[in-house]
Amino acid sequence: MELKKHQFSLAVSVTFGVVYVICAGFTALWPDFAMRLLGWMAHIVNVDKFVGGVEVTLAGVTIGLLEIVVYGYGTAYLFAYFYNRFTAPSV
Repeated sequence: MELKKHQFSLAVSVTFGVVYVICAGFTALWPDFAMRLLGWMAHIVNVDKFVGGVEVTLAGVTIGLLEIVVYGYGTAYLFAYFYNRFTAPSV
């Protein structure tokens, strides 16, 4: 089965975008807990040393959303390309 690169990449980038917006909302509502979660995920004991005050702004969320959608699309497209190459019948 061959992946349709464009459709697969769109699905992944939209999914990443939705998760990003949820994460941004979570961070805006509970910034201290969000930083604690970041510390646990990144194995950082003292997150405050690396991250100052958390401020969620519309501009920051918009730029971050654009970044995550573009990175997600590019990564998924590359994944689909390699998947199709590695699963293609050998000649």
